[in-house]
Amino acid sequence: MTAPDSDSDSAPNVIAALFDVTSDAVGDEHVEQVLAEFGFGATEVAETAARIRASRSEFRRLRRRENELAVLYSSARELAQVRDVDTLLQRLVNRAHDIMGTDVTYLSEFDVITRDLNVRKTAGAVSPELQHLQVPAGAGLVSAIAESRAAQWVQNYSDYTQSRHDEVVDAAIVAEGLVAILGVPMLSDGQILGVLFAADRRERRFTADQIALLSALADHASVVLQTARALDRAEESAAETGRALDELREHVSARDKSNVVHQDLIHAVLRGGGYAQVARTLSSSLERSTVVVDSELRPLVKSSGEQITTVPMSLPPAVSEAIDQSRRSGRCTFVADSETVIQLVSAVTAGESFLGAILLNHSDAPIGPVELRTVERAAQVTAILVLQHSAAAAADRRARDELVADLLSTAPERRRDLERRTRNLGISLGELDTVLVVSVAPELRTAALRAIGQSLPVAGLAAQHAGLIAVVSRSGNPAAAATVIHRQITGSVGPHAVVIAPATAERPEELPARFTSALRTARLLTALGKTDGAVTTASYLPYTVLFGENPESLHQFIDEVIGPVLAYDRDKDTDLTATLRALVRNDGSPTKAARALNYHPNTVVQRLDRIRTLLGQSWREDENFFRVSMATRLDELRDVGTEEAGSGINDSADGA
Repeated sequence: MTAPDSDSDSAPNVIAALFDVTSDAVGDEHVEQVLAEFGFGATEVAETAARIRASRSEFRRLRRRENELAVLYSSARELAQVRDVDTLLQRLVNRAHDIMGTDVTYLSEFDVITRDLNVRKTAGAVSPELQHLQVPAGAGLVSAIAESRAAQWVQNYSDYTQSRHDEVVDAAIVAEGLVAILGVPMLSDGQILGVLFAADRRERRFTADQIALLSALADHASVVLQTARALDRAEESAAETGRALDELREHVSARDKSNVVHQDLIHAVLRGGGYAQVARTLSSSLERSTVVVDSELRPLVKSSGEQITTVPMSLPPAVSEAIDQSRRSGRCTFVADSETVIQLVSAVTAGESFLGAILLNHSDAPIGPVELRTVERAAQVTAILVLQHSAAAAADRRARDELVADLLSTAPERRRDLERRTRNLGISLGELDTVLVVSVAPELRTAALRAIGQSLPVAGLAAQHAGLIAVVSRSGNPAAAATVIHRQITGSVGPHAVVIAPATAERPEELPARFTSALRTARLLTALGKTDGAVTTASYLPYTVLFGENPESLHQFIDEVIGPVLAYDRDKDTDLTATLRALVRNDGSPTKAARALNYHPNTVVQRLDRIRTLLGQSWREDENFFRVSMATRLDELRDVGTEEAGSGINDSADGA
């Protein structure tokens, strides 16, 4: 460049020359030369050259700033448009890499749980160690930046000593060959989200403008991470809301189903559906076989339609334990042993009273809280049914007890309205011809009454009366009726009952007398120790006439008449009593007695001499022998009653 040649064009030329020298293409020496040619003094040349250099620097800064702003604007626009977080973070890292002009740029994300910083995105990195680096809390430059929440940089990382080094971090830095590192925090409301790094493989000093630019990009990355986390929380919230809505729908559906089941159960009480409706309702709603048992574990009803028996169910120990647990807790309880057929039980209780249980078998249908509450409701309804039936049964039992007592009473005022009362029960008073008495232990009477009810004719009544069980019915054959009832009781409570059949009553007015006869026989048999069998009053008539009013006196009679013989046998371990019984059975003939005993006649004679010594010389005289015979037969009856159980209707004094 040369100075202008004439004054006419000196001004434009000067201006053009000045613009030329401000260009970055013109060196500082040429600028000073041009200024000198314009006639500037040395001082003016130096001042003007300095001003030109400053202008050049400012122009360069503005152009760089313009480029940076363009990058930030572009990044902000992508931030608003791109929904893929990983893609957006990678673009931010790539753009930071281009603007900063460093060898490597990478972004580490902060883990709020472990407080580690994990490298998430990189640009320019070649080593897998850096690309998958995980920096533990408190280690390296990144931890110092996270803790201080301020930008930091090192000219040479090997000289960095402000925080502890970590072998894994140092190995990754060495593998990547990094030397100078600049890191700026990514913050949101003062909380650290991560750190954005720009690094060179040579020593370098980072300027404030570079730090500000990287910080601006870090802010953008912070927005991305914060937005991503907000979206994740929103998605989790939406998913949770969806799950809650599904649960609510299921709950509402289950509640509606439960309400329907509850209504069906209530109808079992209000409409008389009974235990069968409870079992059917549970079986249908829970899709599993159901059994309702009473307090003695006897099945009341089975949803499967199986034949109901009066025999208590034999339950595995795990099921019994579950029933006990349900009884204590008042809750439906699972059976601990999965091998059992029964999966679920619920005790039926009323206060402290155990009334029974509901047993449910295994099936593929699920059991949830609503189903458990349904079973518990069913147990409550069943308890109401049991109490309802018990109250009705108690009232019916009282009415029948009173009616039986009046039928067997001779008081005219108690027999005045019998025709109407029996007719109300569907029984014809004139057809009642049989009264049976059942002698059984008090603790077995309830079970015996239940067993009698299963075989009792429709036109029959059974009730506890006078410490016994009285059965009034129409049979035509009291002895046969006694055998049937005895068999039924034995099947329920075992061989522990004596059923006594008096003669047939021709008219209802004869029932009290027949009962009195049976009652005396029962007392006599009790005194004799007989505890089982079906007998007739006729078989024991001679003895009931003598001892019916005071059965215990027969023991005194036996002891007074043949007591010495019985005592001799006990003391000497002999069997004179057998000889005496054989003599009584065979019309007092020693020969017949010897033949019956398969003894030599002399042996019998010798024994009879011993008996005469014990009972006196006149023991075989008519009156005395009658007494001896009576006492001997009673003693044998006493022994049979004590030692033998289950004797039949033909047991009688005649066979003694």
